[in-house]
Amino acid sequence: MNYQETVNWLFNRLPMYQLQGASAYKADLSNTILLANYLGNPEKKLKTIHVAGTNGKGSTSSLLASVLQEAGYKVGLYTSPHLKDYRERIKINGKEISEKFVVDFVSKHKSFFESNDLSFFEMTVGLAFDYFVQENTDIAIIEVGLGGRLDATNIIKPLISVITNIGLDHTQFLGNTIEAIAKEKAGIIKPLSPVVIGEYTTETKPIFVAKAKENISEIYYAADLIKEVYRTELLGDYQFQNRKTVLQTLQVLQNQNEYTILEKNIKDGFMKVIKNTGLLGRWQQVNSRPKVICDTAHNKHGLTIVINQIKKENFENLHIVLGVVNDKDLDDILPLFPKNATYYFCKPNISRGLNENLLKEKALTFELIGKVYLSVSEAYKDALKNASPNDFIYIGGSTFVVAEIL
Repeated sequence: MNYQETVNWLFNRLPMYQLQGASAYKADLSNTILLANYLGNPEKKLKTIHVAGTNGKGSTSSLLASVLQEAGYKVGLYTSPHLKDYRERIKINGKEISEKFVVDFVSKHKSFFESNDLSFFEMTVGLAFDYFVQENTDIAIIEVGLGGRLDATNIIKPLISVITNIGLDHTQFLGNTIEAIAKEKAGIIKPLSPVVIGEYTTETKPIFVAKAKENISEIYYAADLIKEVYRTELLGDYQFQNRKTVLQTLQVLQNQNEYTILEKNIKDGFMKVIKNTGLLGRWQQVNSRPKVICDTAHNKHGLTIVINQIKKENFENLHIVLGVVNDKDLDDILPLFPKNATYYFCKPNISRGLNENLLKEKALTFELIGKVYLSVSEAYKDALKNASPNDFIYIGGSTFVVAEIL
C-alpha cells in the first residue's frame, strides 16, 4: 500500500472515536499493553511528559515541546486529532513523521493489528512510541486522546503528569459530573511522578490531592504558584492559564536536574511555538478585512472563554460559521452564543457531523438566526460575501469545522 492507501486503511478498517463515536471507545488497556509488548515496550525506553485535561492539552503540549526544542533537545510530540494530515499527530522538532515510516510500520505489523482487532488509536500510539524510540528523542510530550485512566497513552511512566483543567465533555464515556471526569483525568498520575495541575475547583482539588497522595506524587498548582507569564504568539485568552501551566511544568522538570532550560529558551519557545510545532486552529486569524478567526474550542469550558473574547473585539456586524458533531450537548453550548449575530449553519464532513438543518432548528430555540449550508466551505464563502471590511467572522463549534477551513 502507498501512503494514502495506508491512511485509508487506518481510518476505514478500524473504529476511530473522532469519526464514529461510542463504537470506537474501549474501556480497557489490554490491547495497548499487548501491542506494547509485541513492539518491545518502546514506552519503557522513552522519557515523557504526559498531558491530560478537558481543554488546552494541545496548546500546553506544543508550548512545552517548543521550549525544549529551543533548549536544544530532540523532542517528540504526540497530539490528536489532526486537522489536515494524519502525520500531524506525530512530530519530532516540529517535523511530521515521514510517509515512508507510516507505510512501513503498518505494512510490517498489519497482520498483528488485524488478528488482535486493534483500534485506530491503539495503533497510532504504538506507531508514535516506536518512532520516538527509533529516532532517539531526548524527551517526548504525549497528549492524552480521551480521558486519561483508560486512554491508550496511559502505559507510560512520565517524568511529570500534567492536568490542564476539568470541564464537562465526552460525558458518555467519562461520566456526567465534574468529579467523575476529574477521576478519569487523574488516572494519569503515576507513582513517585510529580503532577502539575493547571486549574482546579473545589470539586476537583480533593480528587487530585487523594490520587497524588495514593501515588506518593508531589502536586503543584500552576494557578497559585506561577505569577510571571511570558508572552506567546498564541493569542486566545485561554492561553494565559496554559502558559502558567507550562511554566510550572518546566520548573518541576528543571528541579529534576535532567534538562537545562534557560529563560531565553522559554521566551523564544513561547514566541516561536507555531513555527516550532506547527500548531494550528487556536484563535487563528485567516483573514484581515473582514477579520476572520477560527478556533477549535468545542465544549462549554472552552467556548465560554472564546465567546467572551469575541465580545471584546471591535466590529460592525458579527458572523458565525457554526458546525458541531452529533453527540454535542447543544443545550449546554448554544446558550453561550450571542443572539446579535448572523449564523451560517453547516455540517462538518464526517459521519459524526450533526445535520445542518437539525442544528439550525435547535439554534432557533435559543434565538440564534441564520441559514443552512451543505458544506463548511459554502458557509464560509457566503459569510465572506456578506461581511463588510469592518465586520468580524468567527468559525468554530468543532475541530472538524476548523480543519475544513485550514
